[in-house]
Amino acid sequence: MKELPTISKTDFKFKNQQSFYKGKVRDVYNINNELLVMIATDRISAFDVVLPKAIPFKGQILNQIAAKMLHATKDIVPNWLMATPDPNVAVGFLCEPFKVEMVIRGYLTGHAARTYKEGKRALCGVELSEGMKENQPFENPIITPSTKAADGAHDEDISKEEIIAKGIVSKAAYEQLEKYTYSLFQRGTELAKERGLILVDTKYEFGKTKDGKIVLIDEIHTPDSSRYFYADGYENRLKNDEPQKQLSKEFVRQWLIENGFQGKEGQQIPEMTDEKVLEISNRYIELYEQITGEKFIKSKEVDLLNSIEKNINHYLDSR
Repeated sequence: MKELPTISKTDFKFKNQQSFYKGKVRDVYNINNELLVMIATDRISAFDVVLPKAIPFKGQILNQIAAKMLHATKDIVPNWLMATPDPNVAVGFLCEPFKVEMVIRGYLTGHAARTYKEGKRALCGVELSEGMKENQPFENPIITPSTKAADGAHDEDISKEEIIAKGIVSKAAYEQLEKYTYSLFQRGTELAKERGLILVDTKYEFGKTKDGKIVLIDEIHTPDSSRYFYADGYENRLKNDEPQKQLSKEFVRQWLIENGFQGKEGQQIPEMTDEKVLEISNRYIELYEQITGEKFIKSKEVDLLNSIEKNINHYLDSR
């Protein structure tokens, strides 16, 4: 099998570069304390652990879906994005991020379902009804925020009341984030429905500009930040207690769980064969095409790093 080029790390030095931050998936460059250059690598993480092999085209897919979704929601809330000078790159203005992730759930799935199976009936201060089935919709979407973890640490569930009491976010700002989150989820739900999908849950991150304006940052409605079910067959599967056909990173988590890994101490990441890497890549391409309704155009670049550096420098020089 011919090995496809991937981006597992970057180490650029741009003009006026002030700092560099390596996230689980993205490499972020601060330019002159004004701009952020965000490179979506092909790294993949699950259970807050970066897996040992990169996934071909994953960064391009995430970056392009996020750009489309930010454009489709900018009438609801302004966002940080200014340009996408390369398939793997987003450039936007520097913001001070709020230290919470606004997780919103329409269905009892994933982390919420695992918590529910443990017998807990509250999640982030939100009471959950008795007698729910996995993948059943909540009466109304619920917001279950998490703290934005420092490098390498796990994000942790937290309630609205704790966030405000600890001064992580002011009451007024948090309530604005809540409004934006519900509105964005509604728009995401409508966009998914047009494509025969159900937006199950997702997360949004927000920041504040230098003049105090709240903006949407990072990525939205991508397979890394969201979970989608196929609408066709959803009701029958729910009724028969069958797993839902879904498009999200959950299939990676399930594969890891089946092979004894949930990010806990002492657990070993299962071997990622070339076949498994290609399978994950193909699933990401499927999700891109299903969400956007467009054919995915694979980058033909062989030297991805050189191309990215050249495209970023051209954009920075042209400003």
